[in-house]
Amino acid sequence: MQQVVKRIIFYAAALGIWEAIVKLLNIKAVVFPAPSDIFQALWNGFADLTLVYDLLASFQRLAIGLVIALILGTVLGVVFAKSKVMDDTIGSLILPLQSVPSIVWLPLAIIWFGLNEKAIIFIVVLGGTLVMTLNMRTGIKSVPPIYTNAARTMDYSGFSLFTHVIFPAAIPHAVTGARLAWAFGWRGLMGSELLSTGPGLGYTLKFASDFGDMALVMGIIFIIALIGILVDLVFFSRIEKKVMKKWGLLEQ
Repeated sequence: MQQVVKRIIFYAAALGIWEAIVKLLNIKAVVFPAPSDIFQALWNGFADLTLVYDLLASFQRLAIGLVIALILGTVLGVVFAKSKVMDDTIGSLILPLQSVPSIVWLPLAIIWFGLNEKAIIFIVVLGGTLVMTLNMRTGIKSVPPIYTNAARTMDYSGFSLFTHVIFPAAIPHAVTGARLAWAFGWRGLMGSELLSTGPGLGYTLKFASDFGDMALVMGIIFIIALIGILVDLVFFSRIEKKVMKKWGLLEQ
C-alpha cells in the first residue's frame, strides 16, 4: 500500500511540475502541451466517441490476431519440439524471424492483402505467433525426463503421455509465451495502424500528428502505454504468477 501511495504522490508531483514549467515558459501546446491540454484533448475525444470507436476497432483486431497467433504458435511449438527433422529445418527459421520487428513486414502485408484489416491482423499474428512458438517449443523440450519415465511406468504412452504429462508440464512456458505474444502483438498493431485508413488508436494518432494536435498525440500515446501496462499487470502477470505457484515454481 505504501508503494502505491508513493507512486501516486510521485506522478502527481511530476504532472504538477510539468504543468508549471509549460505555463511559466509559455510553451505553445502545438510544441509541448501541458497535462491540462492533454486531458482536455482526451476528454473531447471520448465525449464525441472518437476514441471509443478507436479502442473498439483496435481491440477487435488485436483479439482476432492474438487468438490466431496463440493457436498457430502452440501447434508449431509442439511440432518443432516433437519432430527433430522439422525443428532442424523449418524450426531454424523461427529465431531469425523473431529478431525482425513485425512492423517491418507491413510493406509486404500491404502488397499481399492491401491496405486493409487483413494486413493489420497479419502483423499482429506474425508478432505473436513466433514468440509463442519459441516458448511452446522450449516448454515441451524442458519437461524433466523423470516425469515421462514415471508416467511410462503407469502405462502412459504416445498421445496419452503427451496430453496428461508433457503438455501440462509445459503450461508455464505457454503462459509466458501468451504474455509475450500479447506484448508483441500490441506493438505491431499500433505500428501498423499508423498506415491504416481508420478507425483505430494508431490511425487517430497519425491523424492528430498531421494536423498538429500534439495534445491528442501525447494523450493517445499515454492511452497506448496505459493499456499495455494494465493488461500485462492486471491480467497476464497475475495468471502467470498463479500458474507458477500451482506448478511449484514460486513460493506460496
